Amino acid sequence: MVNAPLKTPQIVLRKSSERGQANHGWLKSNHTFSFAGYYDPKYQGFRHLLVINEDRIQGGSGFGTHPHRDMEIISYVINGALEHKDSMGNGSVINPGDVQIMSAGTGVTHSEYNHSQEDTTHFLQIWIAPNQKGLKPGYQQEYFSPESKQNQLRLLVSPDGEGGSVVIHQEAKIFASILDPQVQVSYNFAPERYGWIQMIRGKLSVNGMVLETGDGAAIANLQTLNLQAEESSEFLLFDLA
Repeated sequence: MVNAPLKTPQIVLRKSSERGQANHGWLKSNHTFSFAGYYDPKYQGFRHLLVINEDRIQGGSGFGTHPHRDMEIISYVINGALEHKDSMGNGSVINPGDVQIMSAGTGVTHSEYNHSQEDTTHFLQIWIAPNQKGLKPGYQQEYFSPESKQNQLRLLVSPDGEGGSVVIHQEAKIFASILDPQVQVSYNFAPERYGWIQMIRGKLSVNGMVLETGDGAAIANLQTLNLQAEESSEFLLFDLA
């Protein structure tokens, strides 16, 4: 039960095949945590991480204008392109390598559409609760090249913009990595920090536990993670309060 306190050193696997699923025709989505019509009392977020949806939007389709408030919303495009417009006046196209974060704060409306009329857009939508409510809404978008993630952990999101990362209103960090087969990287957690791994593709050994495409894992009370690619792999690593 990942939304309950994990008091012993452990890694809790969340298999891709066990995620919630939604098929709206134009949208196919896998829900790591309870979302919309999918509810699992064991998976209602982990720490401040509330949503990881793996979405595939058909060409010419998308989410019409809808509201958000008091949420940090992150988009990570895997394939295709996502077209964004919001009530703050932002309009952009999010491509693979781009990281977009929208701080909803006191309230925003936005739309997200597949930028192509033909190709599918495949992306992760991530929601993290902010450290305070009623913030001024904000928008950021930065590009991180594949080379910057190759065989290392590249910081994408942080509370202070460290290393050119985008800023989040929460004590959370998100890293991305693309590992060649048999390459290993390590990560050390500060005391009383938690982690989540989200696989994008490949096969990864996490302290001996194997994760495959779409799998996730909660990490509690571990000081060091040893991450070794069993095959070419891409994943996100969350460091959470």
